[in-house]
Amino acid sequence: MRIIAGLFRSRTLQAPAGLATRPTTDRLRETLFNVLAPRIQGAALLDLYAGSGAVGIEALSRGAARVAFVERAPAPLKALATNLEKLGIQTGFRIHACAVGAFLRRSAGGSKLPGGKEKTRYEVVFLDPPYDADEEYATTLGLLGGAAAGLLAPGAVVIAEHRRKESLEDRYGALERTRLLEQGDAALSFYAVIDPVVK
Repeated sequence: MRIIAGLFRSRTLQAPAGLATRPTTDRLRETLFNVLAPRIQGAALLDLYAGSGAVGIEALSRGAARVAFVERAPAPLKALATNLEKLGIQTGFRIHACAVGAFLRRSAGGSKLPGGKEKTRYEVVFLDPPYDADEEYATTLGLLGGAAAGLLAPGAVVIAEHRRKESLEDRYGALERTRLLEQGDAALSFYAVIDPVVK
């Protein structure tokens, strides 16, 4: 894997050993960021099921202000830390070593953290659960379209990477699919908040 563009262009990334993690291919990541290009500069990105961190690191390379990586498996967490260290990235990110559902539930509700600090709201959310964990898509998108919708900045986009032959729902609460891109065996479903969230 390599960084496609930006500050760290052409630098290589380490992928976790084994078959449990399936990194987003360079080609699909390039397609993703071609679509996201106008949104990335200065944005906050939430990288769910982050794995090696390829998507979030690509965003930092292209000028994202900050990235939150959420990953719970030890091997991907080690690869993520190695990649950040190898590139000399010391600021602009936070790693949450926990399950995605736990992170979203913990982050849901209210706009402030204990102590009065404003919570980060994200302009871009990317999720790439293990393909075999079908229930993760419904759970995560359901939370983002419901209880955890407060994490989304106005006009935010939520993108789910999935198998091309696996169709996701067009609607998850306040999230509605606005675009579907297919490439090889993979697909990217883009969602936007259609209905205002009632607090």
